[in-house]
Amino acid sequence: MLTDTAATADAKDNESTLLSGARSFFGRLFGKSNGDHHRLSSSELKNLRQRFAACATERGGVVSARQRAVEIGQIYTGLDEQGRRDYLRLLALEFGPKPEAVEAAMTAWKNAAEAQHRPGAEMALRDALRSQRQRILTQFSAIPHGVKFLVEMRDDLLRFVKSAPELGVVESELFALLGTWFDVDFLQLQRISWNSPAALLEKLIKYEAVHQIRSWSDLRKRLDSDRRCYGLFHPRMPDEPLIFVEVALTNRLSDNIQVLLDESLPPLEPARADTAIFYSISNTQPGLRGLNFGNFLIKRVVDDLSRDFPDLRTFSTLSPIPGFIPWLKRQEAYLDRIRQACVQHDPQALVGHAGVADFVAAGKWQAHTSIAPALQPLLLEACAHYLMKEKSQDLPQDPVARFHLVNGARIERVNWLADCSDKGFRQSAGMMVNYLYRKTELESNHERLMLKGVVSSSRAVRNLLQSA
Repeated sequence: MLTDTAATADAKDNESTLLSGARSFFGRLFGKSNGDHHRLSSSELKNLRQRFAACATERGGVVSARQRAVEIGQIYTGLDEQGRRDYLRLLALEFGPKPEAVEAAMTAWKNAAEAQHRPGAEMALRDALRSQRQRILTQFSAIPHGVKFLVEMRDDLLRFVKSAPELGVVESELFALLGTWFDVDFLQLQRISWNSPAALLEKLIKYEAVHQIRSWSDLRKRLDSDRRCYGLFHPRMPDEPLIFVEVALTNRLSDNIQVLLDESLPPLEPARADTAIFYSISNTQPGLRGLNFGNFLIKRVVDDLSRDFPDLRTFSTLSPIPGFIPWLKRQEAYLDRIRQACVQHDPQALVGHAGVADFVAAGKWQAHTSIAPALQPLLLEACAHYLMKEKSQDLPQDPVARFHLVNGARIERVNWLADCSDKGFRQSAGMMVNYLYRKTELESNHERLMLKGVVSSSRAVRNLLQSA
């Protein structure tokens, strides 16, 4: 018979072996090709059902529970799209709360007439309502890379649920778990520099969602002495940021992204900077959609920059307007005014284009010496109207505007020909916007928007509408 000390040592060895295997398995998980994936056969489905049942009962010790989680995780990653749907459907339909346990607990709660008995009955009811699915999914939280596995699983669920609504219950429970595990109080703010590990820098290139990082020299420019990059990290996913922001230290309010990212320009001496421009914010994990890290990130970065550079007075974004052109395509009044302006200066201007909005989105007009000046007041007015007046469920329609304005920023300036890339014209006719973060106004701006529906803006932006 083993002594207690020997048994403890043996258990630790087993756990160490298990965790090492889990690290190796889940480390390979996310780069694995789909080429050898397969569907679940009827016998495999039966076996999976048994494994789920064992995991849900939480039998055995910690090591056994983790081992079961690794095994059912390995099954999932070996499946093709349909196999994963079947796997998740089994979880959804057969591993919810046990009806008999819920009914018994509900009856006990209803019959708990005396006050001192009701808390116990309520706790029993809560426990009965906790689904077997939740018990299974929770097992992954203690495994290396297990949380990342669940984030990837929710990414799958968000795609699958559109055609398989019965999976919504799994997605909802998993979102609730992730919301608890990824509370902002658990997240760590880290500065990312050129001296950060190469693997992390590669992830910046991979995940940059606003302005593509074209090369290593482009990335180096974004991490130069007058630039800062910060990411939020979770202790269970330490190797990649959940979200990151790129900041330029300048001595004015930036109005052009190409100039801001020009690799040929020398860096500004940081001590001369009085303005911080947040020009790119990228979420990296589709499986965490619905969790808002951006507001927390911006406020933490403002505090960090204020400490390091006491002379900074202005904190602003240089932001895209991704919804403008799609909105403009439905605005006949504006399109008619743009059409008239184009034809007045060049009767052939619209030839070869499907419509006025497509002509605007193509961006070729920017070099036209008479059409470009004629379009400038029209498009600036339309953009100001879109940002300030167009709402969806009482909030700004544009997703980037909604994010910053709900955070308490104000629309400071709409910038003409600020992004002359193909993407910039397709999204917003080359325009970009500065959202100004002024600490003393954040709360009042937020309240005006949420309580009265009023979008905060500068006089210059309001004048674009008044000039109509």
